[in-house]
Amino acid sequence: MIFLDTSAIYALSDKADPHHITALKKFDDALRAGETFLIHNYIIVESAALLQARLGYPTAARFLREVKSFDLEWIDQELHEDAEKELERIGKRGVSLVDCASFVVMKRRGVKEVLAFDADFQEQGFTLY
Repeated sequence: MIFLDTSAIYALSDKADPHHITALKKFDDALRAGETFLIHNYIIVESAALLQARLGYPTAARFLREVKSFDLEWIDQELHEDAEKELERIGKRGVSLVDCASFVVMKRRGVKEVLAFDADFQEQGFTLY
C-alpha cells in the first residue's frame, strides 16, 4: 500500500506541472505492481479544492469520481486530535494539519511509502515512492 498525497494528485492532473511525467510513471508502475493507494478525507477536500481553483471544476469533479477506487481512511475526532498534536510537535511553517493527518494515518496503517513531491514526508521518516 502506498499513501497518495495531494502533491502527487495535482501533478497527475496538471500536464504543466514539473512532476507530471514522473507522477504518471510512478502511479502506473505502482498499479502494475498491484499496489493499492491510501488517502484520507482531508486529502480529498484539499485536492478537490486545489484542482478546482487551478484547473477548473471538471478536473475536480473527475477526481471526486475516481477517488472512490482508493482505500479511504476517514479522519474522525480522535485522528484529528492526534494530527493537531503532531502539528504542535513538528511546529514548523509549511507543514499543514492535512500533512500531519497523513503522517498519523500512515503510522497507524503501517504505510511506509508515499507518492508525493513534498520533502516533509521524508523528514518524518517515510519513503518517497
